[in-house]
This record gives sequence, C-alpha cells and structure tokens, in this order.
Amino acid sequence: MTSRLSPVRVSAYTAVSALGAGKTAHLDAVVHGRSGLTPLGAHDFGIAPMAQMLDTWVGRVPGLEVPLPKPWAHWDCRNNRLAWLGLQNDGFMCAVRHAAEQHGAHRVALVLGSSTASIGATEDGYKMLAQCGEFPPQPANPALHTLHSLTGFVQEALGLRGPAQTISTACSSSAKAFASAERLIRLGLADAAVVGGVDSLCGSVMFGFHALQLVSPEPCRPFDTRRQGINIGEAAAFALLERGAGGLQLLGCGESSDAHHLSAPDPKGQGAEAALDQALSRAGLPASAIGYIHLHGTATPKNDDVEAQLIVRRFAPGTPASSTKGMTGHTLGAAGALGAVFSLLALESGVLPGTVNTASVEPGMVPFLRVGPTPARVRHVVSNAFAFGGSNSVLLFGQASGQGPGDRDA
Repeated sequence: MTSRLSPVRVSAYTAVSALGAGKTAHLDAVVHGRSGLTPLGAHDFGIAPMAQMLDTWVGRVPGLEVPLPKPWAHWDCRNNRLAWLGLQNDGFMCAVRHAAEQHGAHRVALVLGSSTASIGATEDGYKMLAQCGEFPPQPANPALHTLHSLTGFVQEALGLRGPAQTISTACSSSAKAFASAERLIRLGLADAAVVGGVDSLCGSVMFGFHALQLVSPEPCRPFDTRRQGINIGEAAAFALLERGAGGLQLLGCGESSDAHHLSAPDPKGQGAEAALDQALSRAGLPASAIGYIHLHGTATPKNDDVEAQLIVRRFAPGTPASSTKGMTGHTLGAAGALGAVFSLLALESGVLPGTVNTASVEPGMVPFLRVGPTPARVRHVVSNAFAFGGSNSVLLFGQASGQGPGDRDA
C-alpha cells in the first residue's frame, strides 16, 4: 500500500536544451514539430577536437564556451555553465529568491540529478596530460571533480542553505529528484525545494553508449519500426516545488528497480509497472484519468519495446503518448526533469508534443503514439523515466480545476 501525497505545487519551472532557452522556445518547438538535433562535430565539446569521430547526431546547446561569472569561477566547467544558462530563464531565479525570503534559505532544499556532472572537466585534464605531459593547473576547489559539483555550484549560486542532494541513477536521476524533494517537504525537513537535472556532452557518455552499440547514425526515431538507437543530448531543467496546493501540482511519484540486468531492462516491464502503480496510487487516480503520457522513448529496440508493452497493458487505446527525444536527444541525467518540463507545458498550453522523426510507428503503439503536435486540454499527465540498469521513476502532474486549459480526464 502507498499513501496519498499531500499537495505540492510547482511554482516555477524552466529548461534549456538544443531547442533553445526557456519555456517559450520549447513550446515553439512542440507546436512546430521542430528538432534541435545536429550531426556531431569534432569541436562540439571539450578543449580539443575529438580524435575519433562518431557517425551520429547530438542535441547540443550553444553558448557553453562562456565561463561562469567570476564569483563562481572555482566551479567552472561545461556542466555548470549549462546549469547557469538554464537558471537564467523564465524568472526562475527570482522565484527561488522569493521562496527563500518567504520560507528562509535554510528551509529551501536542493535536489539535482546528473549522470556525469563535471566529468568533462576531468576528461579535459587528461587530454592536456596526453598532449603536454602534465595536468593543467587545478582549481582551488577539488569538489569540482566530484559528482556533487553540480549541486555544490547551484546551491552557492542560489544562496540556499537547506538540505542538498545529488542523485545519480542514470537516466532516472532528475525524475527521482522530484520524488526525493517531495519526501523532504512531506517529512517537514523543507518547505520548498529546487529540483532538476543537468547533463552535458562528454566523451565518456558518447563512446560508452557507442561501445554498447546503442548510438544511432541518424536522427533517432522513438517507437519507429526502423529505429536504430539514441542520440545523446544535453540539457538543464529546473522546477521549484512548494508545500501546498496550486495551479500546477506534483500529484504522484513512483520509484522501483528492475533488479534484472546490469544494462538491459526487464523484458516484462514489471519494475516500470510498479513505478507507475505507485504514482497512480499516491495521486489517488486510475489510469483512465491520465490525459497524456510523456514517454521515456529512447529509440533503442529493447527500451521502447518494454515501454510499449506497458502502455498497451495499462492504458486505454487512444490515450495520447509521445517521446520528445527526437527533438532534444537523450539528455541522460537531465531527461526526467526535461520530461517534467514538457509535461507541465502540455498542461499549461493545451498542446501535446509529437514524436519527431518517427514515421513507421510500432503496430502496438499506433492507437497511442502522436507523431505530430496535438491540441488537447488535459488535467493529468504522466512522465516516464526508465533508466539504464532498470532504475525506474514515474511522475504524475496535474492542474487544478479552473487554472487554464486542463479539463480532460481521458
């Protein structure tokens, strides 16, 4: 049995990805079915051009060559630059500042997800060692080269003093950040929480997935019969959660582990289904109340197949579903938070994203998958994050009655 969640409102949210910076850029991409994927270039990341090129596409965010402002130079790396770029949009920092003034900075938690954090800076150090025979001068801040680098930087930049956590569970990391933050608020350890995820392009991820033969040489096609794998993307996505009901709300969350295989998902999707069941139970809703499903949809053969089985098994034909990874690429540790942003945009705008690049839909998904943008007024949405190694998280968001376009409980 799972207990129903107390109301937690989403007071603000924002993102930056290959589609642009802020909610307006992402909604424009949804409305026009626009992809931000581009062919991988030798100079797309790192201090030196790639010695070995891969034939693939990426979701690259421009402008990450600009160092962090001087007060935070000791945190400077590509991942933290991406985080800083993400924080600048949609009045998000002002909303956080207001929450800190209202609740006290020590009562605002910070929970962020990342699968690689600042590993790109470490890679650059080894590139310099190979070229020059010695490491470059290291910053006075050794924490830069740790997984907690992202959270340490954002906590300092936002001036927060509450509980701070870094979650690294592969591609479910930043979805689990929402669940962890909800627990902190429910248990009285915080009154508000900044949640999100940030992951940037780096060699370890590019060549790691290539070694697993999961990288597509063409723009990825989620749930397409001809899909060939993923495109790596980078993104920063954030939300501010606060105690109490509001227009946009986190209604439920579920977490599970397949405990099946080091990399492959459970072929029956039992772990993913357990996470979905938890989210629905904690929201006090049946599956029939869900008006839109934001799919994890990586475009790998096995993951898409398992997720498709789950959707067919648990939802009525005609329930709208889509994957946005054909627009942004797979943003890894940021994927859960970015999926939350697309889900919240769907609630607010009344436009459901399509599945860009997909043409030949898997037969079982034909009654569900939306290829193009779909006008629809929904009140409840589910966002899936099913990660490498079987770490699963499902978030359920809702919109209060009379708060905008959301009025369909389909």
